[in-house]
Amino acid sequence: MPTVSNDGVDLYYETAGAGETVAFVGDVGYGAWQWGWQHAAVAGPHRGLVADLRGCGRSDAPAGPYSVSTLADDLTTVLSDAGARSAHVVGAGLGGMVALSAARETARVDSLTLVGTAARGDGLDLDPLWGAPDDPDALERSLAAALSPSFVDDRPGEVERMVEWRASEDADRAAWAAQAAAVSDFDVSDALYEITEPALVIHGADDAVWPVERGQELSAGLPRGEFRAVDDAGHLVHVEASKRVNDELLGFLDDVS
Repeated sequence: MPTVSNDGVDLYYETAGAGETVAFVGDVGYGAWQWGWQHAAVAGPHRGLVADLRGCGRSDAPAGPYSVSTLADDLTTVLSDAGARSAHVVGAGLGGMVALSAARETARVDSLTLVGTAARGDGLDLDPLWGAPDDPDALERSLAAALSPSFVDDRPGEVERMVEWRASEDADRAAWAAQAAAVSDFDVSDALYEITEPALVIHGADDAVWPVERGQELSAGLPRGEFRAVDDAGHLVHVEASKRVNDELLGFLDDVS
């Protein structure tokens, strides 16, 4: 699968399907496994592109801290290597911030789907989401912070599979901290009016780490923002409520493509 270098940092990505490119940008610490449900859904009517953030999976993990602007530059580097002039960008958490930055700073973004994210990172405590990849118990505990209690209780087999995926793809502590620093330093709340692309904001109503109010504020500040709350879902809403999120995403892409 392809790898491209941005200023000496190798970035891994993969594509599937044909049509307009839909690029997925992940959240702090998580590998590309988090997009398995959405990538499969869009590959067909669209060309899905998933990359490992610097610090995760098969991409390099240089010393941090990282910035959202640097991660946005990584995204546009991957798009160029993949032959995509522009893309519909889907970002979760940190990835949503990267998508916002790319939309504000470049002409490479056709639309935004922003999942469990915010216009600013101040005041967010991301530590409950951290789990050491070599500690299955810690990974399971941190998933409990990212998912609704009902999902954790009712679908233990899926939680177990996520633990396995995280063990092989997620960031180590140093890379996780470098990515988390990008979140804490980000703030475009006073510049959202500059981001005029169509934007769908999706947020788990029970997100315990990135409060749903942050998603509501983000949607309200975007000139073309639409907000969708998903009841009984936590931060990883696109994982635990994948069918609902996929329906929202595909409907939105049909409208803007």
